[in-house]
Amino acid sequence: MRFKAALATLTLLTAPALPTPPPLAAQDASRGEIAEPFKVGTFEIDGEARVGLVLRDALIVDIGAANGALERDPAYPRLPMPGNMLDLIGRYEYGVRLRLYEIVNHLAANDLIDGSMRAPYIHDVADVRTLPPIMYPGKIMNAAVNFYSHVSETGSEEARAEARRARRENRGVPYLFLKPSRGAVIGNDDAVVIPWGRDRTDWEVELGTVIGRAAKYVSATEAQDYIFGYTVTIDISDRGGRPPGGNPTTSDWFVGKGHDTFAPMGPWIVPKEFYGDPMENLRQTLSVGGEQMQEARAGDMIHTLYELVEYGSSIITLFPGDVINNGTSGGVGMGTAVRGAQRFLQPGDVIEATIDGIGTLTIPVVAEDEPPGGTGARLPPVRSYRGR
Repeated sequence: MRFKAALATLTLLTAPALPTPPPLAAQDASRGEIAEPFKVGTFEIDGEARVGLVLRDALIVDIGAANGALERDPAYPRLPMPGNMLDLIGRYEYGVRLRLYEIVNHLAANDLIDGSMRAPYIHDVADVRTLPPIMYPGKIMNAAVNFYSHVSETGSEEARAEARRARRENRGVPYLFLKPSRGAVIGNDDAVVIPWGRDRTDWEVELGTVIGRAAKYVSATEAQDYIFGYTVTIDISDRGGRPPGGNPTTSDWFVGKGHDTFAPMGPWIVPKEFYGDPMENLRQTLSVGGEQMQEARAGDMIHTLYELVEYGSSIITLFPGDVINNGTSGGVGMGTAVRGAQRFLQPGDVIEATIDGIGTLTIPVVAEDEPPGGTGARLPPVRSYRGR
């Protein structure tokens, strides 16, 4: 009996200690619970482009620094943080999402978000530069004329009504065009540059759908599973067209959509779990110089966001960080249906594009100086072939 008792005591002394239960914040995160929602973006902090969490549209959490602080607690295993937004999006469902939840829960549980105890790696949004959230998407696809109110905006009231009726009866498949990425993508407070001689520069507010998983031949009924989140985009357009002569093609989407700075994006991205279903709650507006030009809801869309994903993925594989823009509504500058006359962007204008639940993208407008040189092969000023 004494031998059995001694053996039992020895077993207790040498058995490995049970692991300490992780903090409540980590337990909550593992169940998908979070103290407050967040958005994600890219910001210039200490002279470097870093990914950050956005809390309350006012505070920026440096993800790398926050994770380093969290990992000093042995309850949290080491997990390398993404170095850029493309990496974050691609790894979001492979450990990064859980860690971001843990960071937010840790900050909230320990009163580190605001006040005198605020963590040193949390910055006021006004103290950092907001960069384009994705630097840069592999591809950007825009839906052309995907809102009924944007159909035949330059026609008479009767012509517009007839065009909308015909479109409802024959929706067909979506129309997507490619928008340049690097060079065209700019962030909040960056300027749209009106190209020299191009005096018909227009605006279009759109919801940007950010792809989260590789997608090929994805059905609209499954499209939500392949979406990471949503951002605000502006499809800036050159309505001046191409000069006559030469190639007989009259439509030129590269001229119309492809100039530098013509793809403002941001100010950040809302992960889909914090936004909800865009086809139920979308409201997008745009103003120029404080005057509202556009307002639309999802009910005005011809094809749903999910149908755009189905169509796009039937042509080319979509990868994490690719963006599909949902199209714009009535009220663009070239249209006459809303204001009765055309109006185009001028140097000194300020564009504000807002999507409820995401944020406001503020973009000033400047003019480009006349470039030197050239042999006659460059895109000429609109006035040289349109008489104004």
